[in-house]
Amino acid sequence: MAVTGELRRRRATLEHAWSRLVPALGEAGPPSDVPQALRREVTESWARSLGSVDPRQTSAPVAEDGAVHHRWASSPLRAPVRALAAELRGVADDAGFVSAVTDESGTILWTCGGTTMRRRAERVNFAPGGRWDEAAMGTNALSLALRTGRPSSVFSAEHLVTALHGWVCYCAPIHGPDGRVLGVLDLSTTWDRSHPLAMSTVRGLTSRIEAGLRDAGVNEADVRRKPDPVRLTCLGAGYADRGGSRLALPPRQVEILTLLALEPDGFSPQRLRTALYGDRPVTASTFKAEMSHLRRTLGGAVATRHYALTVPVRCDAVEVLRALERGDTDTALRRYRGPLLPGSEAPGVLEWRSHLDVAVREAVLASVRAEHALRHGERSPDDVAVHEHALALLARDDVRRGLVLGRLHRALRH
Repeated sequence: MAVTGELRRRRATLEHAWSRLVPALGEAGPPSDVPQALRREVTESWARSLGSVDPRQTSAPVAEDGAVHHRWASSPLRAPVRALAAELRGVADDAGFVSAVTDESGTILWTCGGTTMRRRAERVNFAPGGRWDEAAMGTNALSLALRTGRPSSVFSAEHLVTALHGWVCYCAPIHGPDGRVLGVLDLSTTWDRSHPLAMSTVRGLTSRIEAGLRDAGVNEADVRRKPDPVRLTCLGAGYADRGGSRLALPPRQVEILTLLALEPDGFSPQRLRTALYGDRPVTASTFKAEMSHLRRTLGGAVATRHYALTVPVRCDAVEVLRALERGDTDTALRRYRGPLLPGSEAPGVLEWRSHLDVAVREAVLASVRAEHALRHGERSPDDVAVHEHALALLARDDVRRGLVLGRLHRALRH
């Protein structure tokens, strides 16, 4: 096809220009004969980026605080994006795109797309937690849109990082009612699917998100306000507090809050009922009463129709999972105080309990620090493999070997 041939020629031209110009920028400054195919804003971004970004890096770095779940839960963008989520997924699926929303720093908070494109995106950490600002990931459409406050598109080798040369990205900044940039909406796909209509699609969707912000009455004070978060303790116990005061939540509502905290994208009513009750015959009025009570206790902070939290909730189970994702086994073990809601039989809780238990145990068995196996062995006295792992890591003259041997013998007798 003619269009495909044109795209191939454009890509080849940009690859050639990149190979000539980027090494020169990194050494002695730009050459005098910059190819016309390169936009000035791209070459200027390359020059700025090379001070902090290696063009050979394979993926975006992770946000330092790791608290993307809480940032998305408290973001003013969440409600209007959720209102468009079905349409965004439809656009992504139909056209072979992956869509993303960032905050004002360029950290991705939310993504959607088909399985194939999401897997490709995850290889370069185009996923929640990935940092795509210019200082972290060099020249890309997200960083240009944030820097200029205008829609931006970056094609193939216009990206500084070579791992992105197979992509084309279309972005538009999302402005709050006060004019400040709150984040960016992005549509990305492979270079051969580049299409001029993609930019108009991004612009239209961004305008609707901005309209949602206006309808919600979001202003500068709302964006800056940081309400006291709910603190949910669900490992080895089950309760919630806010501002130092315990919330009056019965066990079933703690189960609901736990599931909503672990799955920030939320639940359909039917899926949440199944996660709570399984096949038990529970009336719709009973379920709705539980939701209503939880919503009142949280000050209305549970979305209706599609159940999801609309306020930050600090959850110990989520913190353990985030620590494991970062490879921080030490923090994960400090915060893992026991199984998830140990008294619960809700199917959704049982599933997450198993997931957490396995994830923590595997991290302990993969660790080369005896302290990790010792600590976990104290909480899991019947786990033979953990005790054997501790013995393998402890020196022969370590006095703690006797403690571990005692635990191992006890576990073998059971």
